[in-house]
Formats: sequence, structure tokens, C-alpha cells
Amino acid sequence: MRLVRTYGIYFAWIVSLIATLGSLYFSEILGFIPCTLCWVQRILMYPLVILLGIASYRNDRGIIPYVLPITVLGAGISLFHYLKQKVPALSEVAACKVGVPCEQMYINWFGFVTIPFLALVAFLLIIGFLWAARKHFE
Repeated sequence: MRLVRTYGIYFAWIVSLIATLGSLYFSEILGFIPCTLCWVQRILMYPLVILLGIASYRNDRGIIPYVLPITVLGAGISLFHYLKQKVPALSEVAACKVGVPCEQMYINWFGFVTIPFLALVAFLLIIGFLWAARKHFE
């Protein structure tokens, strides 16, 4: 646990980097067109690569209070998007009126792993790592 406390920002940066590269792989290599909610999740994830990368390099835990709200918001949107895909009653809730429908599942590994689920896991991991790193110096 001490390892996570000590290197939590670095681990959070690694997760954000993998999530960003994964989303670019899905869209640019596999040709999956992102829906509106996917774009919002990307808007919240992509800056984390830069912010957490700089914070990791400088070992600056002062960024945590500013980055945590972004990740919590991203997790909330990812959860809503995932539920919109998996719960039929939520598919009626307005979100994606233009372009690709938010209910579309490009992947559905093991019957539950979709792209919004992967984003949710990434956001939750980042929250956990940042929370652990925050506790390290209190």
C-alpha cells in the first residue's frame, strides 16, 4: 500500500495515458466513431495525461484537488453512458440526438465490458490512486 501512496500520481498518469491511447486506438485504428457522451469522456480524460504527467515528473501533489473533480465528473458520465447502454429504460433519456447513438456497443466483451465501462474503470482507478497519494502527505 505504501507503494501506491508514494507513486499514486504516477500510477494515475499511467492509467490516463493507457485510457487515452486506448480511445485513440478504438477511433483511429478500428474506426469506431465516438458518440456525444464518448466525446465528453475524452474531453475529461485527455487533459489528465498532460496534467498528471507534469505532476508526476515534478512529484507535485498540489494538483490532486484540481484533478479529482474532473475524474469524479468523468466517472459519473461514464457510469451514465454505461447504464444507458445496458438498461433499456435509460436508452430513452436524451443525450445523443446527433451522430452515433450512445446505446451502440462497438465492443461487448464477456457480455458487460463496453467502451464506457473501460472509461469508468479508468476514471475510478485514477480516483483511487489520487486519493491514496493525497493521504500520503496528510
